Amino acid sequence: MIELGRFAVLLALLLSVYAALAALAARRGGRPGLLASARNAVYAAGLLVTLASFALLYLLLTKDFAVRYVAEYTSQSLPPFYTISAFWAGQEGSLLLWAWVLGVFAAAAVFQNRRRLRELMPYAIAVMMGVECFFLFLVAFLADPFALSEQVLSDGLGLNPLLQNMGMLFHPPAIYLGFVGFTLPFAFAMAALLSGRTDDDWIRTTRRWTLVSWFFLGIGNILGAQWAYVELGWGGYWAWDPVENASLMPWLVGTAFLHSVMIQEKRGHLKLWNMVLIILTFGLTIFGTFITRSGVISSVHSFGRSVVGPFFMAFLFITVGLAFLLLFLRRRSLASEREFDSLLSRESSFLFNNWILVAGTFAVLWGTIYPMLHEALRGSKISVGPPFFNQIALPLGLALLFLTGICPLISWGKATGRNLRRNFLYPAAAGVVAAVGIRASGFSRHPIILLAMGLGAFVLASIALEVFRGIRARGRIAEEPWPQAAYNLFRRNKRRYGGYVVHIGVVLVTVGITGSTLKHTGTFSLARGQTARFRQYQLTFANSVESNAPDKAVFQTDIRVRPTGRAPFTLRPALELYANQEQTHTEVALRSTPVEDLYIVIASTTDDDHVTLQVTVTPLLIWLWIGGGVMALGALLALWPEKEAADEAAARKQALDAALQELDYDLAMGKLSQADYEELRARYQARADALARPTKGRTRPRQSTAGAKELEDEIEREIRARRKH
Repeated sequence: MIELGRFAVLLALLLSVYAALAALAARRGGRPGLLASARNAVYAAGLLVTLASFALLYLLLTKDFAVRYVAEYTSQSLPPFYTISAFWAGQEGSLLLWAWVLGVFAAAAVFQNRRRLRELMPYAIAVMMGVECFFLFLVAFLADPFALSEQVLSDGLGLNPLLQNMGMLFHPPAIYLGFVGFTLPFAFAMAALLSGRTDDDWIRTTRRWTLVSWFFLGIGNILGAQWAYVELGWGGYWAWDPVENASLMPWLVGTAFLHSVMIQEKRGHLKLWNMVLIILTFGLTIFGTFITRSGVISSVHSFGRSVVGPFFMAFLFITVGLAFLLLFLRRRSLASEREFDSLLSRESSFLFNNWILVAGTFAVLWGTIYPMLHEALRGSKISVGPPFFNQIALPLGLALLFLTGICPLISWGKATGRNLRRNFLYPAAAGVVAAVGIRASGFSRHPIILLAMGLGAFVLASIALEVFRGIRARGRIAEEPWPQAAYNLFRRNKRRYGGYVVHIGVVLVTVGITGSTLKHTGTFSLARGQTARFRQYQLTFANSVESNAPDKAVFQTDIRVRPTGRAPFTLRPALELYANQEQTHTEVALRSTPVEDLYIVIASTTDDDHVTLQVTVTPLLIWLWIGGGVMALGALLALWPEKEAADEAAARKQALDAALQELDYDLAMGKLSQADYEELRARYQARADALARPTKGRTRPRQSTAGAKELEDEIEREIRARRKH
């Protein structure tokens, strides 16, 4: 199995090199047979990396300690599910995981576009397989997971106690899926530049890949925060650790990219900017991998110093440098199709959203790399702590939350004063009422807390108003009852309403983060039977138990908790001593409710039956995790597949249906007069009915997305001309 794994990696590397070169040669020589061969090489490389990955999993599960990687990260007593997670616990396995995911993703993307985008695919294959070559080279020659141990051991060292958490099964793979997934839109963007086809085709074909990558990276960040909260024992969930920042930064820029491409698709703006964003996103995924694997920073998440760091740095500078050089050479082909009509418009609010996200990303990047630069230039170590990042995150986060409420209601093109008053009166009132109510309740009087909660209510009210008006318009035009109108509206606009669900999740995350700023911490030394009071909780050290497991010794306490006005319960914090790693690990005791979390850890113990407890009460934190789940649900709704048009006529009918739907929104929002609405609707409905009639005596041509887009643009221009300003 060891030799099989090594052989599969080497052969996959050779096939990846061949696929990249053959695809370029096929594009240059116009040889479709050679391009087909390159596609087959992509499929074969993906299968071979899969084979190598299963070989490593087999070695881990069978505890073959002749393999150094297995001996370092597993042991005889390690449960099977943690043994599986050992695959990505070390540097060698995690690099193989990256190559595996990219091999599978590349094969899927090539198969998906095997009969489409003939001008883009050769370059896209070359870029994807070029990145795959880099990671397979590292696995084959610098970080071999199949390397043999110098001495065969009867038992391994086992997994680090901090990694023995269910989060280890999900958090790292989710981050990898997000990191690797952004390689695909980057590859197609580079293909668009190399081929000169800088229209929207590359965006449309990678839209779902981008959303999938954003989804997994966001889930990975939330799972990582929750894991840190329940495992590290310090009562927090985000410490602005360099590796935490490394996974946050590409998610922020990816969020900007997801919003920005909507402007390009709808309005023809920001083509150059979108290229910049996807290059930055890909570059930050490579930078994040470099941070984790180079050993240049000290972090609970990072690996020790290794030889792969310089290779990652070189790869990062070469790929991002060449991408920006290519972008500079093609800049004239990326000019916007039209100018912005007004700063008071939806496209402008999206652009402001982009600026805030990118500014926040670069601030986090500077705080992350400054200690490294300082050490390299001055030879002394410094750290940039949470106060720096919090000072930046607070105003930018509030501004972003405000724009999240603005975007659903403000119109495309140009918003008038009447439009603004009509659309934002009720949401603004909801925000003010929420802030006043929170202050009156005594929850907090801090201006920032009140502002954050008020903005959250503003966002929820703006979404509710948008949904209400959409359902009302749909019900009136289609003569449908409201439940049916709501169902059909959501079914035909999954991307839009999935986005609104994500925004609701953002509000809930804001509530959780805001509440967590009001946490209270206390430390108490108790003898058995002694009681302490902290806020509304009475804590009694009732009992302690010592036990031994195959890989650890456990000291567990029973803390009897009596909340004021509620039933008592027992929490059991513990200390665990792992002999193999010679580490002591705290086991958190946690009680979560919608109102607050009670969080207890053992800080220390003495021989005379005394324990020192650290107790933390954090308001509303559970809403952070719920909000993360709601954001994931919204992304899944947006990803739900749409029925694709079978031919050109069907595509044009889809464009007309979309235009009719947009008319409903324009009327509901007061952007069209009733007379203009009825005239335009009758005209477009007649054209839609004509397209719906069966054709006789001829075969319909295949779908042309460009033709459908031209029709949408034509309709949109006519609608805009009729809008009241």
